[in-house]
Amino acid sequence: MEEEARKLHEEGIRKRLISPGKGELSSFPNGTKVIFHYRTCKCDGTVLDDSRTMAGQSKPMELILGKKFKLAVWERIVITMRPGEIAEFTCDTKHTMLYPLVSQSLRNISAGKDPLEGQRHCCGIAQIHSHHSLGHKDLDELQASPQPLIFTIELLEVLRPGSYQLDIWAMTDQEKLELVPQIHEEGNLLYKQGKIKEATEKYYNGIACLKNLQMKEHPGDEAWVKLDQMITPLLLNYCQCLLLQDKYYEVIEHCSSLVFKYEDNVKAYYKRAKAHAAVWNEAEARSDFDKGRYKGLFDFNTQPATATTG
Repeated sequence: MEEEARKLHEEGIRKRLISPGKGELSSFPNGTKVIFHYRTCKCDGTVLDDSRTMAGQSKPMELILGKKFKLAVWERIVITMRPGEIAEFTCDTKHTMLYPLVSQSLRNISAGKDPLEGQRHCCGIAQIHSHHSLGHKDLDELQASPQPLIFTIELLEVLRPGSYQLDIWAMTDQEKLELVPQIHEEGNLLYKQGKIKEATEKYYNGIACLKNLQMKEHPGDEAWVKLDQMITPLLLNYCQCLLLQDKYYEVIEHCSSLVFKYEDNVKAYYKRAKAHAAVWNEAEARSDFDKGRYKGLFDFNTQPATATTG
């Protein structure tokens, strides 16, 4: 243990054991899945993220070792832990430069958004040195002034390679592409069964999967356009689920992005019109119903007709 602590210290990482785990230390070969809760703080005690409370829910981090996770230091520190162990790691700035981007993605996921939302088509280092906003004041400040961070980790579970089903994000590009039609069909079935939240998650997973692939292509290229055309029906179905959960402003945002690219998308206009109507944007709703070829069906004195999945 002392030897491991010395190695960590030489690397700019200081470990403080809070609660010992059980059993022997695992060997952690590549492909091992580690599941852990984390809390990220500045050295002055300011909490940036906590997986137990993020977006009002408790969801642990799942990480597969050897997959080149953007925040490499997390892989380095968890392999020093036993299942059930809780420890605090103070990591030098060189290990935390990319944390703002990682945090942005994790916050997006917790809020049910695209994990890549707001990130540009370039590498993480280029993003860190750019001056765009990450959409969170604390992350913008951290991006502008990188500093050491303290990660409090509770290692919940260690799963050996082959003992678990591979997560979508850990699949190869081809595996992801082949899985999307299945995800789409599963979402449609759940929707027909009235399981709206479950269907929402399926559509979201399909969209995120394709967005991940699309980020590797140049916008406007044939491969990018083909992926975008696969995303569109999933996004329309996702919006329909959001409508049924009264998330009208999210529907307006997503459908606006669709009609910006595809001016003849009737379903996007119709779903956006329903969302505008629900929040009493009368002029916008009438305009969208007209553009969506539903002129005459709109009446603010009646409930809008229920839309089907796209």
